Amino acid sequence: MTDERSREIAWHTLAADAALETLGSETHGLSDTEAARRLARHGENRLTPAKRRGPLQRFAAQFHNVLIYVLLLAAGVTALLGHAIDTAVILAVVVINAFIGFIQEGRAEKALASILRMLSQKATVRRDGRVLSIAAESLVAGDVVLLQPGDKIPADARLFRARNLKVDEAILTGESLPVDKTTAAVEYDTALGDRRGMVFSGTLVVARQGEAVVTATGDDTEIGRISGLLREVETLVTPLLRQIARFARLLSAVILALAVALVAFGVFARDYSWTEMFLASVSLAVAAIPEGLPAIMTIALAVGVQRMAGRRAIIRRLPAVETLGALTVICSDKTGTFTRNEMTVQAIRTADGETTVSGRGYDPHGGLHRDGEDLAAAEAPSVMDLVRAGMLCNDAEIRRENDQWIAVGDPTEAALITLGMKAGLDPARQAERYPRLDVIPFESESRYMATLNHDHEGHVFVYAKGGPERILDMCSQQLRDGRPETVDRAYWQQRMEALAGRGFRVLGLAFKGVAPETVELEHATVETGMTFLGLVGMIDPPRRAAIEAVADCRAAGIRVTMITGDHPLTAVAIARQLGLENEAVLTGPEIERLDDRELRDRVGDTRVFARASPEHKLRLVQALQANGEVVAMTGDGVNDAPALRRADVGIAMGIKGTDVAKEAAELVLADDDFATIGAAVAEGRTVHDNLKKAIAFILPTNGGEALTLMAAIAAGRMLPITPVQILWVNMVTAVTLALVLAFEPAERNVMSRPPRDPDEPLLSRFLAWRIVFVSLILVTGTYGLFVWERTNGAGIEEARTVAVNTLVLFEIFYLFSARFLHASAFSPGGLTGNRYLPYAIGALLALQLAFTYLPPMQALFHTRPFPPERWLAIVAVASSVFFLVELERVLVHRHRSMHPR
Repeated sequence: MTDERSREIAWHTLAADAALETLGSETHGLSDTEAARRLARHGENRLTPAKRRGPLQRFAAQFHNVLIYVLLLAAGVTALLGHAIDTAVILAVVVINAFIGFIQEGRAEKALASILRMLSQKATVRRDGRVLSIAAESLVAGDVVLLQPGDKIPADARLFRARNLKVDEAILTGESLPVDKTTAAVEYDTALGDRRGMVFSGTLVVARQGEAVVTATGDDTEIGRISGLLREVETLVTPLLRQIARFARLLSAVILALAVALVAFGVFARDYSWTEMFLASVSLAVAAIPEGLPAIMTIALAVGVQRMAGRRAIIRRLPAVETLGALTVICSDKTGTFTRNEMTVQAIRTADGETTVSGRGYDPHGGLHRDGEDLAAAEAPSVMDLVRAGMLCNDAEIRRENDQWIAVGDPTEAALITLGMKAGLDPARQAERYPRLDVIPFESESRYMATLNHDHEGHVFVYAKGGPERILDMCSQQLRDGRPETVDRAYWQQRMEALAGRGFRVLGLAFKGVAPETVELEHATVETGMTFLGLVGMIDPPRRAAIEAVADCRAAGIRVTMITGDHPLTAVAIARQLGLENEAVLTGPEIERLDDRELRDRVGDTRVFARASPEHKLRLVQALQANGEVVAMTGDGVNDAPALRRADVGIAMGIKGTDVAKEAAELVLADDDFATIGAAVAEGRTVHDNLKKAIAFILPTNGGEALTLMAAIAAGRMLPITPVQILWVNMVTAVTLALVLAFEPAERNVMSRPPRDPDEPLLSRFLAWRIVFVSLILVTGTYGLFVWERTNGAGIEEARTVAVNTLVLFEIFYLFSARFLHASAFSPGGLTGNRYLPYAIGALLALQLAFTYLPPMQALFHTRPFPPERWLAIVAVASSVFFLVELERVLVHRHRSMHPR
């Protein structure tokens, strides 16, 4: 059989002996010679590594930005003109920004490397009838592998022997419980999680043993297929980066057009020389380009990263901070994300009625309740008999480690131990009081487990638990108020269906007394004459904080959807508890039958997607994005990695998440708590607000500088500010005042407003108006004082010093207004609320005094001191911007109130 043919076969549809025959193998395994031949022909059991960019390529990519190109051009021109200081400052800003980006990026390629580590290092095989331990890389299709508890399965394989084999497949399917494996074939279109006769590479053997014939290795395995998906997934550019790119192109075009127009006007209309106008155009470019903006943006994002880390959300790529603030949809895996991946008994049904159980996970704090009241053991003998049976017919245990209760053994059995402890039973005491004599382990064929116990007083009991229909078939009696009566099969059938319809995994429990001399347990003893104790309904419940977080997200206009590999009934039950507004469910097979357009139509109204494979999750994310949504995808397994990579923000679980998921994601939750996402969204919105504030603050300064230069040339006067003075203003205000805006706290309505339009330009119409408005105020005051100084006999250098200080004080007063996008600066916290504000203003004033009065600074920047009383005029003029902007804010708010959209 060719390797190509092997890839086409649906191995789960073949009987075990047919799979062996098709692979040219037998139960005693391949010969060493045949295994070597196949290995040479088809290659090792490895995944193809991804191609990676080298460090030089990644560093060079940081300069691929239109705004950076213009800055580099300006640096080149200033260098040719001999303005070394200008050149050095511009280049320093560009290089520092590139280094920051280089350090923050470059880890995405590790996702595939993490998948490579998913393959186990050793495999136990049977070759020529001998049992050998070989390197997993040497496995070939047709090899017979032996599976034991704790083994990581080394390749995809078809089982031909399985004795009560249980496999944890959560990393592939999201299924919260270990899967019972059999050797039976299933239908072709059976979902991955229901292919009971197959085992898959990278999953974990939880209990018992099995033997299987390898059907696929390396890239042909399910993990290899996901690896291929991950390589093909396109990483989207974040909304912020798209906005910055558009903004940079627009700003660059405007600056170049103005520079050309200025040169032409100066030479032909004002008789300036070409050299003078060339220098003036460079001054204009330096004035107009916000060279500090990239650094401020990076710092604002970094501050957001730090704040999120304090709230247990670890950002791996800076732009993702801001993208969180634009989210419109959060697609979350169920197991381990909404839920704790801990089975919990929530309902007990006996013939006396239903008992509810409080508490979550394996933490034994909680209790039993009926009709809203606590249930005492003496009031419910039938319930206590059932609880005791679940604790004794059990091989699991729970223990406390590092303030957490963890399960050792099967999660279902651990849930029954926890139930017993909530009812007041101590596991050790019960084991001592009712020691075990014998056991029949759970087998998929019998569908039950049974134990033989005695009570030291000559009484011997059989306890059994398993599938409720199977247990009921073995019973002739039931208990009511602790007394036996004929079993009511119709009653129990209705109760089973009701519990299953609520999404519970349902178990039945039974017992009977046997002869005191009985010391061995046989199936014949268990399968007749039992007394039915009742049913338990268990589920992996949602976290309490997740329920609150879903409500918060809905209030913020963010849709939450659940995408899981679990059963539809279970998914709907969890969705109902979470409060998802629409519990309609779409399954994986249904998704496969929809084309892309039909899927786009369905995803808008569906909140629950069950039995979803990696391809389904990826298609769902793509469908939502095609509808214009900004999508976050949460997950913890290998199966989530392609969708995490494709999503606008991939969110991985930090505790239970696989390395693959973490490396594919932009955000890692250190506490695996869905509620942390809500906090991260609030921080993301705050970061975007602060970026807009920084733009609204920095650009008017640049506009004021540029307009001041243009006004001087239009009037035929000398430049009121030199290029090196412009760079001084831009540098000192960026590292003091603009930096303060990166630390602004969240505004009060940050999580009560709808998500912003991801296509909304960074420079909105209102922001553009604000920039023009403030720029005109700055140019009027700055150029006006310059002209007034010159008219009153001041020298050019003294007048320029006054102009520079006026411009800086304008920025100080404007900062108080720029701290708020919509609210008034006269509101509470308008002059406080940011502890860095007074330090920044104090530092800037000290720098300006040094700029004006220290001789070394005077020599470097060509400044001159002026009398102290001159500061009164500067403050009077500069403070006007604060009052004018606040007046404009009131008028705009009044206009919007009178003319709502």
